[in-house]
Formats: sequence, C-alpha cells, structure tokens
Amino acid sequence: ELTVLGKSQEFFQICDLEGKGFITRQDMQRLHPELPLSPEELEKVFVTLDADGNGSLTPKEFITGFSEFWKACQFLLEQIALKNGMMQQSEGETACPLMCEETMGDDEDEELQFSNLMDRLGAKKVLDDETDVKQLWLQLRKDEPHLLSNFEEFLVRIFSQLQEADNEKNELECALKKKIAAYDEEIQHLYEEMEQQIKKEKEQFLLKDTERFQSYSRDLERKLLSKEQELEQLVQKQKRLEHQCTELLSGKEETKVENTKLKLTNQELLRDLERTSHELSLAQQQLQVLQEEASRLHEEKEMEVYRVTETLQREKSGLLKQLDFLR
Repeated sequence: ELTVLGKSQEFFQICDLEGKGFITRQDMQRLHPELPLSPEELEKVFVTLDADGNGSLTPKEFITGFSEFWKACQFLLEQIALKNGMMQQSEGETACPLMCEETMGDDEDEELQFSNLMDRLGAKKVLDDETDVKQLWLQLRKDEPHLLSNFEEFLVRIFSQLQEADNEKNELECALKKKIAAYDEEIQHLYEEMEQQIKKEKEQFLLKDTERFQSYSRDLERKLLSKEQELEQLVQKQKRLEHQCTELLSGKEETKVENTKLKLTNQELLRDLERTSHELSLAQQQLQVLQEEASRLHEEKEMEVYRVTETLQREKSGLLKQLDFLR
C-alpha cells in the first residue's frame, strides 16, 4: 500500500511540475513516457478519475483513483515478470493444463475471443487503439491464465467507468447546448425590446422637435402679419394726410398757417412712415435671420438624429459582438 501510494504521489508530482496543486488533461500526458499507455488511453484514465467533471484532479482524487488502477496493473505486471523468471529458471517444468490448451489454440480463436470480449465490454466506443490491452490479455492468457478473469473484471470496471464518464460528458454537452440556446433566445428577446424602445424614443424626439419648430414658425408669421397691418394703416393715414394737404394748398391764403401746420404734421407722419418702414425692414431682416436660424436648427436636428442613429448603430454592433462572444 505504501509503495503504491508513493508511486501515485510520484506520478502526481511528474504531472504537476508547476506546483499548482492540481493537474489538467495536458498535465496527464506527461505520464506517457512512464506508463505503457497511449495519449488517448491517458485521456480516458483522466476522464475516469475526474468524477466531478470539473476538468482538473486534486491530489486526493488522483491518488485515490490512480492507486487502484496502478495496483491492478502493477500486480499483473509483477505476476507476468515473476512467471517469466520462473519459466526461464525451470525450462523443464511442465506447464499447467489450461496453459497448454491455450497454447494449442490457434490465432484465429484468440482473435475471436478477444474481439468478443471487446464487443461485450463496449471497448470500441471508448478506445481508439486496443493494441496494448490485447498484448496484455494475450500475455496473461499465455503465461497467467488464472489471472485472466481478474484482468477481465478489471477491464469491465474500467470500461464501465469510462462509458459512464462518456455518457456524463454527452449529457453535460446536451445540457450546455440547451442552456446556450435558451440564453441566445433571451438575448434575442432583449435585443428586440431594445430596438423597439430605441425606435419609440426616436419617434418621440422627432415629434417634439417638429412641434417646437412649427410653433416657432407660427409666432414669426403672426409677428410679420402684425407689422404688415401696421404698415398698411400708416400708408392709409399718409394718403389721407396728402389728400388734406392738397385741399389746403388749393384753398385760401388765410389757411397758410394751418397748411404749414399740416405740412409739419405731414413731415412728422413722413418721419413716422420712415421709422415704420425702417422697423418693417428690420422686422423683415429679423424674419430672415429667424428663418436662417430655423434652417440651422433643422440642420442641427438632422445632425443630432444622425448622431443618435450612428450611436445606436455602434451600440447595436457592440451588442452583436457581445452576442457572438457569448455564443
């Protein structure tokens, strides 16, 4: 027990050269030069020892699981070596009847029996190469037939554990695919909701901006109409004064003083007319400035809508990248 435990600890240290305190699948491959196992078989051993399926083995998991495997292999190898030594020292000894019967069997019978054994164990589902197992089985069949049943029981246990690990892996992969599909569906739902919200907010923004611009335009039109009405009143008043002035000029000399007053009044009215015309011109200029401002506001609104749309597109692209990353 102490020898097997020490050997298991030695193997763990060979795998964990960095001193992480656990070993991974890649670390397990470092035992390839130490054991007569292929990388695929070492992978199967790792899957068998990794009972919780977390992708790593603690010292306890490795030593506990690997000790059982190593004891069985070591026992078989020692028995084979012992038997080989005994055969070399006692070439004249008589072999047991069962061994003689197996020696007399032809290769086809051994191939058939081994093939039936592998089929019964389902080894083809978990092993890519059966060469090492076949050599050990033939060696036991030839040299240690009384250990053949123990070896086959050991293979049954190992392949059963490997099959269970493979089934668990398939179940985990299926569950993971279902979770990924559900997560993708949830992400798609959230993405659609976000698109609807963005569209709604964009429509509300455009509606408010349009209403504000229309209200500002109506205020300018009312102001312009009021100025035009004032100008029309001044023009009518000027016409009446000109008519009165003409009547006074064609009248008598005694009305010169009154006429002079009327001229002064007319001059004042002319100044008022000029002032009103100037105000009208200023109002027209202001209207033009307001129209230019409205045009500028409209362009700014279009630029703002473009920037909002571009920002939304960047957010959309970022979400799509996150979605791809999550997938």
